[in-house]
Order: sequence, then structure tokens, then C-alpha cells
Amino acid sequence: MPSPGSSESNAQALRRERTEDDEFFGPQPSTMAELPDPEPLLRALAICAFEVIAGVRQIEHLASWVTDDVYAHLRVRASIAARARAVTGQVADRPRLAIGHVTQVKRDTGGLDAVVVMFERHRSYAVAICLEGMDRRWRASVLVVL
Repeated sequence: MPSPGSSESNAQALRRERTEDDEFFGPQPSTMAELPDPEPLLRALAICAFEVIAGVRQIEHLASWVTDDVYAHLRVRASIAARARAVTGQVADRPRLAIGHVTQVKRDTGGLDAVVVMFERHRSYAVAICLEGMDRRWRASVLVVL
């Protein structure tokens, strides 16, 4: 807190104090050593994201594993796919997916970039995922189904 004769206002001091609290109590970055093996999460995220777009899984199931931006992007993709199914009269059906290869590349900044290749009958898909370590667990900061 500022001294009574200080030029810093009480509002500025309070704002500075809140910022310091946010830095201490907010999400904390994690090192690679503190994080679990990412491959099971990458496989699960790829399948779950595909199921959300296919309309057979609620997007809320992914909320704790993705950032707000990824959540919003998946919500838009799922909405567009639902409208397309409604127009064509298709019913949402659980996709029969097989996971192919999972490629991971560690970034210098401590994150991880990955591509999960999935196969469905006559088509193949790639899911690009960027994971960031926060609070000793992985969170997807980018997730794109191609």
C-alpha cells in the first residue's frame, strides 16, 4: 500500500496488488518433467473432438482439457456440422475411428505440438494439437480437425 504522502492512488495500488495475486494464484506454467506422458491425452482429445463435431459427444466433456479459444472453435464447428446434418436429414452417428500414428514435437518454450492421424472406413483425418503445461497438467491451446 502507498504511504499517505505518496503520489500513487489507492486504486492503482489495489490494481497492482490484484495483479500480484493473479500471478501467484492464477494458472502456473509447468515444466515437462512435472507433466504426465501426453500420448494418451492426445489420442483421447483427437477422438473426443471428432465425436463433438459428429454430434455424439457434448463439448462440455472437453472443457477442462482445452483453452477457451479451442472450446469456442469446437463449438462453432459442431454447430455448423449440426446444421449441415439437419439440412441433409442425417442422424448423428458415432464414428468408427482407428488411431493411426501420433507424432509429437517438443517446443523450446516447453509446450508440445502433435498430429494424430485417424482413419474411418474410406477416409483419413489429421488432428493438429498444441499442448501447454499448466498447473501440472496438459491443456490444448490449439486443436484443429483436418
